[in-house]
Amino acid sequence: MSRILHSRLRFTSKRTWPAVDKRAVAFSVWTGRSLLLHKPIDPINIPRRRYGMLVARAVRGVLKIRYLLLGGAVGGGMTLNKKYTEWKDGLPDMGWLNDLLPDNEQWNNFATTLISAKDKISDQLQIDPRLRDAGLARAAEVREWLAQRYEDAVAAAAVNNNNISSIEPAPKIVNNLQSRPAPMVASAQSEDNAAYEKRVHALQEEILSLQARYQRELQRLEQENRELRQQNMLLRQGRQPSTKKMKRSLIDMYSSVLDELAGWEAGEAGRLPRVVVVGDQSAGKTSVLEMLAQARIFPRGAGEMCTRAPVKVTLSEGPYHVAQFRDSSREFDLNKESDLADLRKEVEMRMRASVRGGRTVSAEQIAMSVKGPGLPRMVLVDLPGVISTQTVDMAADTREAIKQMTKQYMDNPNAIILCIQDGSVDAERSNVTDLVASCDPQGKRTIFVLTKVDLAEENLANPNRIRRILEGKLFPMKALGYYAVVTGRSRKDDSIQNIRDYEERYFRSSKLFKDGLVSAAQVTTRNLALGVAECFWRMVRDSVEQQADAFKAMRFNLETEWKNTFPRQRELDRDELFERARAELLDQSAELSAVAAANWEARLTGALWDAAAPKVLDQIYLPAAAQAHADVECVKLRPIKYDKNSDAMTMWNDPYDIDYNKFNTTVDIKLREWAEGDLAAVSVAAGREALRAEFAALLSRAGDTDPVYEPLKRAAVEEALARHQWEDRAQDVLRVLQLNALQDRMVRSRADWDAAVALMDSALKERLSATSEQLHELTGPGFRERWLYWRTPTAEQARRSTTLAELERLGVTRPQLTYDEVVAARDNLRRRGVEVDNDYIRETWRTVYMRNFLSRAQNRARDCRKSFYLYSQQNGAEKECCEVVMFWRVQSTLRTTANALRQQIANREAARLDRDLREVLDEMAADSELKKKLLCGRRVELAEELKRVRQVQEKLEEFIEALNKEK
Repeated sequence: MSRILHSRLRFTSKRTWPAVDKRAVAFSVWTGRSLLLHKPIDPINIPRRRYGMLVARAVRGVLKIRYLLLGGAVGGGMTLNKKYTEWKDGLPDMGWLNDLLPDNEQWNNFATTLISAKDKISDQLQIDPRLRDAGLARAAEVREWLAQRYEDAVAAAAVNNNNISSIEPAPKIVNNLQSRPAPMVASAQSEDNAAYEKRVHALQEEILSLQARYQRELQRLEQENRELRQQNMLLRQGRQPSTKKMKRSLIDMYSSVLDELAGWEAGEAGRLPRVVVVGDQSAGKTSVLEMLAQARIFPRGAGEMCTRAPVKVTLSEGPYHVAQFRDSSREFDLNKESDLADLRKEVEMRMRASVRGGRTVSAEQIAMSVKGPGLPRMVLVDLPGVISTQTVDMAADTREAIKQMTKQYMDNPNAIILCIQDGSVDAERSNVTDLVASCDPQGKRTIFVLTKVDLAEENLANPNRIRRILEGKLFPMKALGYYAVVTGRSRKDDSIQNIRDYEERYFRSSKLFKDGLVSAAQVTTRNLALGVAECFWRMVRDSVEQQADAFKAMRFNLETEWKNTFPRQRELDRDELFERARAELLDQSAELSAVAAANWEARLTGALWDAAAPKVLDQIYLPAAAQAHADVECVKLRPIKYDKNSDAMTMWNDPYDIDYNKFNTTVDIKLREWAEGDLAAVSVAAGREALRAEFAALLSRAGDTDPVYEPLKRAAVEEALARHQWEDRAQDVLRVLQLNALQDRMVRSRADWDAAVALMDSALKERLSATSEQLHELTGPGFRERWLYWRTPTAEQARRSTTLAELERLGVTRPQLTYDEVVAARDNLRRRGVEVDNDYIRETWRTVYMRNFLSRAQNRARDCRKSFYLYSQQNGAEKECCEVVMFWRVQSTLRTTANALRQQIANREAARLDRDLREVLDEMAADSELKKKLLCGRRVELAEELKRVRQVQEKLEEFIEALNKEK
């Protein structure tokens, strides 16, 4: 460093600086300031020197620290080594521990055992997502904690032996899941026993695995053999096997035959083989069926009845695992959880829909098919479980209905009974075994299945009881075969594969199998499926020919009956008759638009008058005439003619007893109120009635209509007319037209005048006839009827007749009698021995007055027939025939309304009625019960039976042909 400074100073002194003191130069170099010149040193060369000096000092300090550390480490290491040697020499000899602690290979085996146990326990601790969502996260925490503890134990087992010298020797952990006992002490005898048991266990596992592989290989070879035989047959016939069109399998063809026979109970029908799954409630019937179908296809219920109707499941092989209902085109992919959930919901919905009328179970069969690789080919029927006690929410006949349904299916001599028994409950609690024994006492078509064997083995102290059950020595019934299965661990979310793996693991480790209590062919659902399928097809081959002959004979008998009973009729079944009735109805509905306008108006006018006549007479004409008549001074009664035979009298003919001005005013008010009120609604109702009448006329005019479907046509028309609703705006249009028509008070033609007079006369005549009939019922038979027909009046009729005669003598014409007149009539009757009160007299007088008034009004109408000339000369001011004008106004309004209604029918209402009729017919087509009710009779029933027998026979022959080809 000094050399650098001296060289730097010499260099600078030679250039510009004089000789200076060394200390001043050093100070100047260090601070960058000159003490002599009081100015900065050279900015180029001096800073470089300062940085170099700093680096040199830092390097020197680092070198000193290195020397210190190195020396301390060497000295400390020597001291520590000396201390360790002294401490080691003072320790006692621990070599005897090497003989007791396991070696490295044993520790590795122990770690492997822990790892396998951890994996199996992890499989067992699958947490239900719904439980986790409900807040039970504690189970997941326990599972994680347990998994962590196993990992820690495995890690601790891999530590070096020198690091655990202070730990006491631990006993070896036994893997209970694999049931491999390990010796606790290292003795020669225990090692020999362990080795022998290990070899036996290995042989058992090898036998089970070989049997499972053999079964799968056998199924694959059978399928390939069938396909090769089909191809060989086609090649012999000179045809190439079709790759585009896929033929139906044998089991599908057989299932279609069973579908045709569903609900048929006559003769030999329903005798074809099928597998009937029966058992007590919650015994595991549905679980066994799901294991055979390899999918969780049925809904589950927590302790309540799930199967409420028979479910027919057709199992068959296929490239994809799918399910489909018989009456639906949707296929459910059984490999997708969403489709499985939809399938279970659909099954539950169909079961609840089949239970109607307060019932708990139903006999309506739900048919579905399940296809998939490796599925056994068979047809199974899952029935509701047999119960011993019915709860309060069940129907009163539930237990008996289930028992009868079960017996009906088992009574089929060709049905294979799959009797399911819960192995976890006592044998004495079984209800179904007695039923099975009564239907199949010899056990020639019964297969016994013991479920929940894992629970049974845990709960039963004596495993020999399970052996006796599977040998057929415990239950009072016989069977072709006895099987033991495990269908789950009471977990709803376990998949079929998990259940099958659990079943195989259980039977590999079960004492029942290891000790030779149960043979290998009697366990697992796989063996059960093979046994049931073999029995099913053997039964089918033995009985199908006989069933085909029975249907041939049935068809011959039915055809002979048809020829003898209905020789000139076509064999039309219920569906064909319905289609013919539908076509005729729609053609007749289309003819509504072609009805002539004059016919429509005549029918509509008649319907309108029939609807309006009570209103016109009772609430408009008669009240207005009575009010106008009451204000006129009455003239005395002038008898014109008295008939002794009929006891009738033409009372008077006085045209000057009505205040016509008041009559016209009252009529105007009431007609306007009527038009603004319910006249439009009454008109629409009349239009609907006219539409109904015209439709009925069209139906009656059809000449070649088959009478067998007339009830169906009438019911469809009635329902369509009941649903048909007139347009809402039609009433508003009609109300405007009717108000305008009532404003016209001028009769312009003689034809209109005569029509109004005829309307008034016919209305009064009809009402007079009804009033006279009422009086006749009140007074009883007259003189002529008494002598000619030997009729005698009652006491009440005699009293009413006497009162009527007394009132006619009063000669008054007012609607109401005065008090003096009532008292006078009552006194006169009392003198004659007839006791009546005032109300009785007034009630009788109303009927008498109405008859007299209607008689006079009818006479006035006949007199007004000739008054049109006087009316036209006075330009409508003539008031004596104002009643005729009123009836003309009503008639004109009804004609205008009829014309408007006809246009509405032609433009809109006929088309809307046709649409309603089509909807009704579509609904009827889907309702088989309604069609059966409306289309009935021996002719229809015989045609239906013929159709079904022919279909079953054709499908049976097709199936037999395919079955023979497969042989």
